[in-house]
Amino acid sequence: MSEEANDNSQPKLWTRDFILICIATFCIFGGFQILMPILPKYAQTLGADEKVVGLINAIFTITAVSVRPFIGRELDIRGRKEIYLMGLFIFFLAVVGYLWAPTLLLILAFRLVHGVGWAGVSTAAGTIVADIVPPARRGEGMGYYGVASTIAMAIAPALGLTLIVKYDFSLVFIVSLVLTAGAFLAGRAINFSPAPKAITGNQKAVLFDPRALRSSLVIFFMTLSYGGLVTFLPLYAEKQGIVNIGPFFTIYALALLVTRPFAGKYYDRKGPDHIVLVGMIAMFLGTFILAQTGTMAIFLVCGVLYGIGFGSVQPTLLAMALQGVEPQRRGAVNGTVFTAFDLGIGIGSLALGMIANGFGYSNMYLIASIGPLTGLALFFLWPKNK
Repeated sequence: MSEEANDNSQPKLWTRDFILICIATFCIFGGFQILMPILPKYAQTLGADEKVVGLINAIFTITAVSVRPFIGRELDIRGRKEIYLMGLFIFFLAVVGYLWAPTLLLILAFRLVHGVGWAGVSTAAGTIVADIVPPARRGEGMGYYGVASTIAMAIAPALGLTLIVKYDFSLVFIVSLVLTAGAFLAGRAINFSPAPKAITGNQKAVLFDPRALRSSLVIFFMTLSYGGLVTFLPLYAEKQGIVNIGPFFTIYALALLVTRPFAGKYYDRKGPDHIVLVGMIAMFLGTFILAQTGTMAIFLVCGVLYGIGFGSVQPTLLAMALQGVEPQRRGAVNGTVFTAFDLGIGIGSLALGMIANGFGYSNMYLIASIGPLTGLALFFLWPKNK
């Protein structure tokens, strides 16, 4: 698709390829999110405590962080299709491993494999979307692309928690496999752009792109709290007497769903400042109040606040990072941004797990609420000439 409109009208957003990448993203995020609240519980049945649960997520994230920069560079050298489909295949193998693994050690080993697959899929998908979406509608396109993952987030965690209550863990892993296969089929049908033309000088393929540094650092501090939210919330809720915290994930995802398209359109018209200000404050409040809660009603309020914040800020920062970036550097930019995203989740999961083990979940979420405030300060204190 042409990068620019051929006339004065708005360039087309909802093309065949954009719809296909949204379908593939819905499937792979569904396959991923259905496991998020399940793996901590599954690990506990094998004898894991909070520190080990944090380690399981940290290993996944550290692996993804380690390979993302190289994946971004390969996307800029080889093109998108090969990396994307290989990432889906590796992801599929990891879930097969969970279905079979009988020990914590093997779960940890397959988390390494899973991290590689997830890094390939998510970095490539973000780059594919950047290729497809017209620059004039990038914020809006990123917002709608995020809706695909949001719908999966609205359904998958609650579905997974329901399935383990009525059936067992094996069925959850099988559903994840089916969704991953669906992502592969949709992905194969995309008309991928050819590999970007190799050029010389300071625009050659690289591991990191410094133009993404501001967005990446803000995302890092934002996801420090997110790591604790998704990893320990089911365990925290159980200690508060709530057996099924699935409605939290649903209401959180619905808040994301409503927020993302509006935030994207606002970014295209007005820029990022107001979105980041309101969104980061909403994430701070959602995490801070979570530390004080004991009832499902307050959990759901926190879900709405965090969903509004995360749903508006995350696609805005990604669109910012990609603004004006050449096609042959989009892989590096996505690799840089998603490396920061993963690093925040990984460090957050590990560090907050240790805090929870020593000081309890309430204090853990209180400390986690500092992350969005730090990201907010960094965003507005960043030198304008950088």
